Amino acid sequence: MFRVRRFCRRPLAALAAAVLGLSVLPGAAQEVVRSQQAAFRVEVLTDRLENPWALAFLPDGRMLVTERPGRMRVVEADGTVGAPLAGVPEVYDRGQGGLLDVVLDPDFSSNRLIYFTYAAPVEGGATTRLARARLGETALEDLAVLFTAKTPGSTSRHFGSRLAFGPDGLLYVTVGDRGRDDTAQDLAWHSGKVLRLTRDGAPAPDNPFAGRPGALPEIFTYGNRNPQGLAVTPWGAIWAHEHGPRGGDEVNVISAGSNFGWPLVTHGRAYSGLPIGEGQEKPGTEQPIHVWVPSIAPSGMTFYDGDLFPAWRGDLFLGALALTHLNRLEIEDGRIVGEERLLEAFGWRIRDVRSGPDGMLYLLTDEDDGKLVRLAPAD
Repeated sequence: MFRVRRFCRRPLAALAAAVLGLSVLPGAAQEVVRSQQAAFRVEVLTDRLENPWALAFLPDGRMLVTERPGRMRVVEADGTVGAPLAGVPEVYDRGQGGLLDVVLDPDFSSNRLIYFTYAAPVEGGATTRLARARLGETALEDLAVLFTAKTPGSTSRHFGSRLAFGPDGLLYVTVGDRGRDDTAQDLAWHSGKVLRLTRDGAPAPDNPFAGRPGALPEIFTYGNRNPQGLAVTPWGAIWAHEHGPRGGDEVNVISAGSNFGWPLVTHGRAYSGLPIGEGQEKPGTEQPIHVWVPSIAPSGMTFYDGDLFPAWRGDLFLGALALTHLNRLEIEDGRIVGEERLLEAFGWRIRDVRSGPDGMLYLLTDEDDGKLVRLAPAD
């Protein structure tokens, strides 16, 4: 099965590229792609990553990449892929589980600390876990497990999990509902929630449910299905996106104590086609600021803050796993006013997207021969 999956995907990308007159060779600068607001080249830096999940930029120009099967690698700026780092803990590599997101400590330049999430094997199944380590040259050092989510652990789906440091210096962590939608409304579980933690993994002391009997103190928002995108806006708010069921993927503005409704309200339907919950709105729940019907299966999320594409500055970019493309949401005055779908011809399942410190956009594709892709200005 591994070989069939690996070699079936290459011809699709190659066929799309041939139609467009593009090259898909690693390191190749492809023909110019013209979009609504920018012209750019698609540069495949490498295709030697196995199901890469997340990307973080190091101060020296290199990149830290996680691979879902349980490896973490340093990739050079030219796309040269390093050997797997030692010291990565055992992951639950089944279904949607594995090694997930990674971010640098805000003081990384002085302390070399990184934070990452993974699906961890536990008694009865698996759960989402947060760890911290010091990044050495060839290994993770001083590994510490900071937090283990209380979730029902019998399924291999909906782990979340994205990380972001907020303007308050606290760490926001998303946890999926683990395929048990009833737990998303239950404050006794971490599943179906956005959590807010200190750098040591403790609940932030002013979290909205701190001190409430029966509620877990780490919870910041609830009623989330499977959030796989999290980013801080240029004006300091926190936005997240999450997978809907059959339709109903959402972008939400995260605020303390918010209930985003799942599974009581949704803009999607069950996979059987039957309705879910009580409709699309309910008093006491928050409405999304953007919805996709049908689902695009969003993953990864970044606000473009570079100077190389002036027309994109401040716009929101995210990957799409089902309707394979790079999604651009145009932002004006904090509102989504337009949508554009880029790179559809390539057929790539885009798992992560990040705005690089060099002003270019970087993508990871979810494949056995996963790619690290850079969008560079046409000029």
